[in-house]
Amino acid sequence: MADPVSRAAAGRRLYLLFRIGEDRYALDAADVSEVLGLRILKQVPGAPAWVAGMLDRGGAAVPVLDMSALAGRGAAAAVTSTRLALVRYRAGGLARDRLLGLILEQATETAHFDPAAFRPSGLDHPGARYLGPVLSDGRGMVQAVTVDALLPAPVRALLFPADSEGAGPEARP
Repeated sequence: MADPVSRAAAGRRLYLLFRIGEDRYALDAADVSEVLGLRILKQVPGAPAWVAGMLDRGGAAVPVLDMSALAGRGAAAAVTSTRLALVRYRAGGLARDRLLGLILEQATETAHFDPAAFRPSGLDHPGARYLGPVLSDGRGMVQAVTVDALLPAPVRALLFPADSEGAGPEARP
């Protein structure tokens, strides 16, 4: 029989924490492929301002979003605690998981949370469907971010056009 600590840990998952302003957010580490320092990006003309650009990853283009800009806070600060997380993205009929880069401020910490501890925020976020449920810990509220809800359909079509589905980096397990 497992001890109580083992049983409690079994329901917990690892999350990558980051900030937008003073607010804390969490990405399920199962969605994260890799965490890098900031990189030079190729710009994407015609994309929303929160699309920071494209990253060359092994000769393939990976779209990168600036999460601070997406939340309306302006571009993320280019400091050592700002990271580029490559996440697995699958939504909107994509044939397979694709890599998507996220620029995250103060992404230097992880935490284990029980996913069942997250509760609905009680708010409807029509312009930010990626904002998920919240939980409170000893340091305040943390809001989960749903990777597959990050891109509205028109931006998804721009960054992952149907004719390029055979090209580009696939997300690896």
